[in-house]
Amino acid sequence: MRRVIQPILAGGLPENDPQDDDYQYATDLGLIAPDLPVRIANPIYREIILRVLASIGERAIVAEPRSYVATDGRLDVERLLRDFAELWRENGDILAGAMPYPEVAPQLVFMAWLHRLVNGGGFIDREVGIGKKRIDLLVRWPFTESSGKRAVQRAAFELKVWRDRDKKGDPLAQGLKQIDEYLAGLGLDEGVLVIFDARSAAAPIEERTRFEDHLTTSGRRITLLRG
Repeated sequence: MRRVIQPILAGGLPENDPQDDDYQYATDLGLIAPDLPVRIANPIYREIILRVLASIGERAIVAEPRSYVATDGRLDVERLLRDFAELWRENGDILAGAMPYPEVAPQLVFMAWLHRLVNGGGFIDREVGIGKKRIDLLVRWPFTESSGKRAVQRAAFELKVWRDRDKKGDPLAQGLKQIDEYLAGLGLDEGVLVIFDARSAAAPIEERTRFEDHLTTSGRRITLLRG
């Protein structure tokens, strides 16, 4: 099953022939759609698969979710990212190594962190960009404005991994283009791009984990977290 599901979750294309026994088995179970393009059969299965795989990392997270709610009721996204970066510097290699699907291990650790802090107060929409090597996440956080009006805060994240086999090198340019398109569809002016460096020549995790500020070609503000 891993041979079929893992490359899809990584945003790549399965190497399996549609007639491959593993591929056919996943299709017969209803996990993979029987038609093209190759994809998880439906959003519910995609959510369940990612939640289950990320749950291993979530057990190791001791952060208190309510401490990330600001005084105005909004989710403190800046602190959420800052504290994740600290977690990743100190324990990223261990947490990623414990994940069952190595190809998507960094993304699963980030999703585990996000789910731990958002669960119970908001919602996370997940989308896998098949063939685009990315996972898009949208956090929807309901809160009450000072006027008493109910509102929903939205925060968008895009996750990518830089691997040895990536012939185009640093995926930053591609990531900025992709998240710009994602934000345009959501009607948002800013978002977060996370690039995990999984190359064999990558600097030590405590050195490469850092923040950068970028603008897309259309002027959207992007917080880049390298890890």
